[in-house]
Amino acid sequence: MQNPFVYGEVVPAAAFVNRVAELDRLVGDLAAGQKVFLISPRRYGKSSLIRHALAAMTRRGALTVEVTVSSFSSYVAFLEGYARALVAAETKSDRVRSWLRDTIRSARAEVRYAPDTSPLGAITVSFPAVRSDRDVSRLAQEVFALPARLAETRHQQVVVALDEFQAIGGFNGGSVEHAMRAAVQHQRNVGYVFAGSEPSLMERMLGPKRPFYKAGPVIRLEKIPADEFAAAIDARFSRSGIKPEPGLGAAIVDLAGNLPYDVQRLAHETWDEVRTGGRRRATLDDLHQALRRLLTEQQTMFEAIWQRLTLAQRAVLRAVVLEDGRELLSADARTRHRLGGPSTVQAALAALVRDDLITRAGARYAVVDSLLREWVARQTF
Repeated sequence: MQNPFVYGEVVPAAAFVNRVAELDRLVGDLAAGQKVFLISPRRYGKSSLIRHALAAMTRRGALTVEVTVSSFSSYVAFLEGYARALVAAETKSDRVRSWLRDTIRSARAEVRYAPDTSPLGAITVSFPAVRSDRDVSRLAQEVFALPARLAETRHQQVVVALDEFQAIGGFNGGSVEHAMRAAVQHQRNVGYVFAGSEPSLMERMLGPKRPFYKAGPVIRLEKIPADEFAAAIDARFSRSGIKPEPGLGAAIVDLAGNLPYDVQRLAHETWDEVRTGGRRRATLDDLHQALRRLLTEQQTMFEAIWQRLTLAQRAVLRAVVLEDGRELLSADARTRHRLGGPSTVQAALAALVRDDLITRAGARYAVVDSLLREWVARQTF
């Protein structure tokens, strides 16, 4: 029997939980040619949601393109990767070179067909003659116009997903945002989803003084309701032939902080624990045995993270865990955990957020990785 829980990759339809309303809204907006901004903390299942939305649009006859912005090391590399993803939608390879030559006139494009084992796939696109800032600016205008050209050429709607879109800010300052907004606002036959997993950066990008202000609808992913998630976990155990102890799904969701990635990971490892033992019933003991094994496997990495922190940051991280992330600036909490003055605590919190070790939701802080949270609680003093 195959493990029904998936983590570390885009979750397939069979393992996808809830998100019905978000998926319906995203697909509806994309079908209407909207420019949608999807904002989500890490581990909330953003990429899986995008992939399912693109699959739904493909079934409706749209051409879909997906690019992860943060995977590129420079602006030109991003433009090359974006162009490659778009020309890959052209099914006849002999038309790719002529199509690019006709649509991009400012720079000569080199198109190569690499082995399928290439990280970029069978087709690679490069613009070796692009060197100056002026060259890059002209090229960007033409590349950003490609989705509309593709829709016109193929007489089909095009949907573009730009994941980790907040990374665009690292390319040539704010000029990229201006160039892309100028292009996409006129593309009625192209739906876009600009998705980001750093909410603070994405929110600033949508501010009044930025190019994408009021450019399109915004979807903010929240946590899946805990009771629904727990019921889905229990049901998936049962369908796989393993009977869960009452309350197992709820315990997994609670221990994983109700983060989709962490819930799937803990459920996956618990299922493996039961299956390896040749049993047909999953208990809370199996869950805690799986947790202990995961903590042992991650021990070296967590120790390295801990060693990199300053003493003040270690103390504040422990306080976040033990105080459930609340009222960390209060005199009682600072005295109880020997945290120092409010400014010291604030500086440590800011550093931990910047390093993506903790996140903030309203007045509460939480450790991003539920395994790290458990390790800190059990292994540090």
